[in-house]
Amino acid sequence: MITAIDLDDTGWLLDAETDSPVPEHRLSGYFAANLAPPTWATDIVVYVHGWQTSPESACRAAARLLSLAERQLRTARGLYPRLDQHPSSFAPWTVVVRWPSSSLVTPGGYRRIRDRAHAMGAEGHAAHIIGRLLGYLDAERPDPGSAAVLANREGQYLHLVGHSFGCRFVCEAVQWAGDATLNKAGTLGWGLPAVSGRPFTADSMLLFQMAAPRDAFTTLFASLATAPLHGPVVATHSRHDRATGFWHLRAERSPGVGHSGIGVAPSPLFNGFLLPSDRGYPHQTLDHRFVNLDASAYFMRGRKLNPAGAHSDHLRPESAHLLLSLADHCR
Repeated sequence: MITAIDLDDTGWLLDAETDSPVPEHRLSGYFAANLAPPTWATDIVVYVHGWQTSPESACRAAARLLSLAERQLRTARGLYPRLDQHPSSFAPWTVVVRWPSSSLVTPGGYRRIRDRAHAMGAEGHAAHIIGRLLGYLDAERPDPGSAAVLANREGQYLHLVGHSFGCRFVCEAVQWAGDATLNKAGTLGWGLPAVSGRPFTADSMLLFQMAAPRDAFTTLFASLATAPLHGPVVATHSRHDRATGFWHLRAERSPGVGHSGIGVAPSPLFNGFLLPSDRGYPHQTLDHRFVNLDASAYFMRGRKLNPAGAHSDHLRPESAHLLLSLADHCR
């Protein structure tokens, strides 16, 4: 099941019925009326799309990723021992965050959306709105940390997924929340320390082909090292991604994370490879604050004559396998 919310070009939340901004004093009520986590859900997935994505395409992309995950779990359940404990141990509910990302498919169009994404997140309202959304979802979900580790635990896990420029919004929202003062304890699955005294604690952050400089985690998002994130930050990269390779090189004089991976981070960085969908991820492979996964063997295709290359080739079984592995290990 997928639910969507829309942001305007300043990053503020739009009312789905009136297409007008939701007043500040109505935000909590709007979330409660439209985004109550269903009781059947075991996991909450917040998906933020990237460049050149229409509202309809954003929902289709999220639906495709979750459909692949459903198929993967059905055919390779043994790769996820904690999800294998019960037939309904992975029943995700997805919130898609949509924002105006369309432009000409040119270097100038790329720079335009880069600047808009930065303005919406770092200078506008997107970090505040998405951070408030995550805080609301976290407060409303049953706490999985109240049950025993490795048991068939009750509760709902929170996973953040971004693609391209959408990764910036995810990082900025978590970083914004790291400066807040609401109280929330962490969960138990990962070896990383849980962060208390925060408005929420996310169990994983998965960044597909991030459109940001390779030093973004020591410059733009340095606070992520202490932000309300209990699980790892996992970023994929592919040498076939021309949008964050050639175009990012021209726009910012260096390749981006989606092409070459996270370059430096404020805590130890683990480098590995995106694995095929029939090979499990050892827990120690993903149990780090920052994880680089080279996806060049899988993220290879792009639409014919599309100068972005494989930038959007992340809707694949291997990606669904990675998402399921994070969901499995966080338990």
